[in-house]
Amino acid sequence: MRNLQKFIDDQNVWGSFFNTPEIKFPLSQTQVDDLAKSLDAKLSPENLHCDGEISAAEANRKYNFYAKVYRELEQYCLNNWLDTPVVYEL
Repeated sequence: MRNLQKFIDDQNVWGSFFNTPEIKFPLSQTQVDDLAKSLDAKLSPENLHCDGEISAAEANRKYNFYAKVYRELEQYCLNNWLDTPVVYEL
């Protein structure tokens, strides 16, 4: 859950700029769905590669991190009887 927690912490930092409610455990289905949507957006090719401004190795590191976050989110859903959302960019 370390990667999922880091992702949530990062989401909370950015959300604080826009007065978005903080994401806390235990996660609701709505929060899980929102996290999946954020992952999908971050995995889009233009976001993942920062419009070509980063190296392929760095983009690969980002992809691997987000894939780990999704696997942990998926496991969280299974352990807590929540529907696992689909992330299309994986």
